[in-house]
Amino acid sequence: MDENILDPDGARERLAAWKGRIDKLAADTQTMSARLQEVRVTVADPGGLVEVTIDSTGALVDLTLTNRMESTKPDVVSRTIMETLAEARNQLADRSQEIIAETVGTESPAARAIAESVGKHLRSGPAENAATDSGPDGDDDYESRSFLKKG
Repeated sequence: MDENILDPDGARERLAAWKGRIDKLAADTQTMSARLQEVRVTVADPGGLVEVTIDSTGALVDLTLTNRMESTKPDVVSRTIMETLAEARNQLADRSQEIIAETVGTESPAARAIAESVGKHLRSGPAENAATDSGPDGDDDYESRSFLKKG
């Protein structure tokens, strides 16, 4: 029979070590939660038309429109807002995943599941284009193009 199983001192040491790991994980998880709740991300579109700020859940908490909006078609303004919001959420997902890695690490299945869940909740794929970068006549002026389109 294995002496370790019946060794009370060894069992106490293993139990104390396990409790220490659990206590550290609980503290790290609380730190992660507090840091995630504090995150805010602000992103401006490259054309200087809009700036959005989102909170830790990805909800829009501030929207600033510049006077450039007055000379821009409404559909371009709305598309730029939505694309800038999507970019802000992608940046929030990146920052949130950094916080998760810094606080609870990436080794445990639980930490990986949290990071994956955050990414799925916040990230958006490439912005869908209802319109192309340039107008129907190929005119690539400020009024008819999206400012976040990579090109």
